[in-house]
Amino acid sequence: MNTYLDRIVLWHRARAMDDHRDAKELIRMTHDLAPTRSLSKSLTEQSGVSIIAEVKRRSPSKGELAADISVPDQVARYVQGGAKAISILTDEEFFSGSMDDIKLARTATELPILRKDFTVSELDVIDARLIGADAILLIAAALSIEEVGRYSDLAHSIGLEVLLEVHDEEELAQLDVSEADVVGINQRDLTTFSVDTARALKLSELIPAGLVKIAESGVSDPEQLTILSKAGFDGALIGEALIRSKSPEELLRAFVAAGRGF
Repeated sequence: MNTYLDRIVLWHRARAMDDHRDAKELIRMTHDLAPTRSLSKSLTEQSGVSIIAEVKRRSPSKGELAADISVPDQVARYVQGGAKAISILTDEEFFSGSMDDIKLARTATELPILRKDFTVSELDVIDARLIGADAILLIAAALSIEEVGRYSDLAHSIGLEVLLEVHDEEELAQLDVSEADVVGINQRDLTTFSVDTARALKLSELIPAGLVKIAESGVSDPEQLTILSKAGFDGALIGEALIRSKSPEELLRAFVAAGRGF
């Protein structure tokens, strides 16, 4: 049976096979770009749990969330609320995102921007740098161990940081997570898209000390930030709760306060 993740990754790999652009030429183009901003440093500038606030138009499991959202306006509200980084979903087919959304986000902030997508090729990595992202997402469940290493090396060589997303003990055991700039524990099961809010706590103890670690998916209540802070998390990626909120900056302030123990 094909899962959500299977279908999404299959679509992205098929598209990547049809992309015949010259990677070396595109890498040369990145040499003329302005320096990137550090996601990992932004998340650890202050004690407690920092927030990566996400712009997401829809999801395969929840359907439309904010189809007509103004990316600059939403990002500006995130900045007002105290976000330390911005995540932009650029997947077009399943999340109704666009690479242009990162360019739009950049007009509203100087915070680090994560390109959140299903990276399956070197060109995906390079594109992230060319459109103005500061970090990329690599999903362990969607990639081979060799691909994780290769795409991480490429990302670092062109100035990008890497958020490596894991979901279970097996992935943590197989991967050298120390090569990532940030390790994310996704509380969503990507085979069913159901959420287990205890997943981050269960897996956090398996992540080596000293690594920047965040919780992803299913964070909807400021009280959860208090728990994550006590467990040693540096950050949390929050999307749906903020997108659905009529006052995302106010909700974000509540998350920030809880994450810092105020």
